[in-house]
Amino acid sequence: MEHQLVAVIDFGGQYTQLIVRRARELGCYAEMVPWTKADQFLKERNPAAVILSGGPQSVLSENAPDIDFAGLKGIPTLGICYGLQLMTIRQGGSVSRSQDKEYGHRELTSIESGSLVSTMSDPHVWMSHGDQVDAVPEGFHITATTASCPFAAFENDEMKMYGVQFHPEVTHTPDGKNLLHSFLFEKAGLQGDWTMGSFIQDSIEAIRKEVGDKRVLCGVSGGVDSSVAAALLTEAIGDQLTCVFIDHGLLRKNEAEQVIDVFSSQLHPNLVAINAKESFLRELKGVTDPERKRKIIGEQFVVAFEEHSNELDNCDFLAQGTLYPDVIESGSDTASTIKTHHNVGGLPDWMNLKLIEPLRWLFKDEVRNVGRELGLPDEMVDREPFPGPGLAVRILGEVTQERITIV
Repeated sequence: MEHQLVAVIDFGGQYTQLIVRRARELGCYAEMVPWTKADQFLKERNPAAVILSGGPQSVLSENAPDIDFAGLKGIPTLGICYGLQLMTIRQGGSVSRSQDKEYGHRELTSIESGSLVSTMSDPHVWMSHGDQVDAVPEGFHITATTASCPFAAFENDEMKMYGVQFHPEVTHTPDGKNLLHSFLFEKAGLQGDWTMGSFIQDSIEAIRKEVGDKRVLCGVSGGVDSSVAAALLTEAIGDQLTCVFIDHGLLRKNEAEQVIDVFSSQLHPNLVAINAKESFLRELKGVTDPERKRKIIGEQFVVAFEEHSNELDNCDFLAQGTLYPDVIESGSDTASTIKTHHNVGGLPDWMNLKLIEPLRWLFKDEVRNVGRELGLPDEMVDREPFPGPGLAVRILGEVTQERITIV
């Protein structure tokens, strides 16, 4: 089933992921796209609504993030903070450096009934901006102000364009979700039909289409992500899936035995357990940098898979429990690398297996909900996160067997 798409265009704002989350919580499927790829994305994906995020740069600075507003014609669009200011400039209004920079709570005054902001019953909003609108574009009208911001919100219903200077996506704007609801359902006319149940059905169809009659290896660790990915793949392709547990020797005490027991008895009996402790320790010898450790561990996972690929019936796909935050934290056009995840940045170019990542666009809480829908036990779904590189990144300095035992 094709769901209506909300495109959240990221201008580097610290809250952009929250916008995606809020839309999904309201039952609308949303994807985040960096502004550098927005024009192509809009042409190819034809979203039902667009939200322009905030951002740290000034719209007045040279080489400020920008998009072609012609691609937004006819699409209901909400500009937030930087997004409002960019909308202002591109539609013929003006923005200047503000003498009264706003950061923190402000009280909003709605000045027009029936507007987007008038749906908010709590006037408290969260501001974070240094530039300010001087004049709204022709055809737009002001719908809200604050004591120091005369253009806190505006809109043009005919053009389906709406802007707010504050951040409705953060909890510091208590009634911001109401505003987003009004934009998505009343202004954009979305149906809100995206649920975890529909995600599962869509994923099953997509997996079957991609995999066909081929076989899939799924790396499992016993953690939430890989367990849910394995359960989803089992639902989709059954015996075409082989779950592989690689014991890299960097797990918590007795954890390897527990993983093998749970998967063999409860989840997916077609489990192959590989003891690769020696090779992981050998490659990590003398390495002290955490980022390098992650890279090595990612490579060694694939090496272990490939070394056993023949005995695993020549699988063509390698499935992983990569999540959306894994992708974001590993760096993008609009965000710096926080840390490379072993299942995102560590995979070597020469990997022969094709990747399949059924959870790639989900947040952690969404993954847990998928697990519950699939009937996984609570002790698995609610398990505390543990990093794929395991104790290697908990150990300061070189990884040795003695240090693993101590930790």
